[in-house]
Amino acid sequence: MTDIEKVKKLREATGAGFKDCNLAIKESNGDLDKAVEILRVKGISKASKKMSRDAKEGVVAVSGDEKKTSIIEVNCETDFVAKNDNFIDFVKEISELNNQNDSNIEKLKKTKMKNGDSVEDTLVALIAKIGEKITIGKTKTISNSTSTNFQYLHTVVKDNLAKLAVVVSLETKDNSDAVKIFGKQLSMHIAASNPLALESSLIDQSILEKEQELVKEELKNSGKPEDIAKKISLGKINKFKEENALMTQAWVMEPKKKVKDIIKELAINDLKIKEFSRIKIGE
Repeated sequence: MTDIEKVKKLREATGAGFKDCNLAIKESNGDLDKAVEILRVKGISKASKKMSRDAKEGVVAVSGDEKKTSIIEVNCETDFVAKNDNFIDFVKEISELNNQNDSNIEKLKKTKMKNGDSVEDTLVALIAKIGEKITIGKTKTISNSTSTNFQYLHTVVKDNLAKLAVVVSLETKDNSDAVKIFGKQLSMHIAASNPLALESSLIDQSILEKEQELVKEELKNSGKPEDIAKKISLGKINKFKEENALMTQAWVMEPKKKVKDIIKELAINDLKIKEFSRIKIGE
């Protein structure tokens, strides 16, 4: 095999540029395996320089079935790369692996991919090849033996990849069309309304404290008496809780009703929203 043929083969195997492959072949004295290692080391160097940049674009992928569903966010720097075939193929494969690993990031990074390398090593090589910072972001796996998962993808990039994904788990023995329609509509509602928790009592305390500070600052220079200001503050916080808890949000398909009213109208005694997850690129 000539050096030119080796360079061509190395390019096909690594996706690196002609110049880099040519130098690696010379440095390795024609040994293809050593040349791959040389490129990987150089790739790691290139990748580390890119990791200080912002990666706010990308895709969210959903995998699994109605009993066990996983979401994974993979970020990059530009929307152009988010549509790149190499990037998409990588996300699709690690999406399935993420579901197998129950969204355990550390286990996922060490898992072998089809190319024989770990997710972590493949990611480094992809960064070197594409030339952008790429990171694995938020992940979530929803798995409940007594419930059914419904999903919704918004702004689909390709197949199971989108800019926003929702998975919601409904617990009920009822398998009617009414439940299926509600599950789909509820996932769309969550995408649009972005609830912080299922119930107001489950909203993270740090979020409430931050909101309290904002309200306090807002009322600081209002000139209202302290007792009136306290009542206004309490009212604003209660409204914040109501608008950000899924059960008390206005139903997007019929805003005069709340989500809990729609569940009541379905009249399915054992119907419960078990849990949900919403991941959007850039949030």
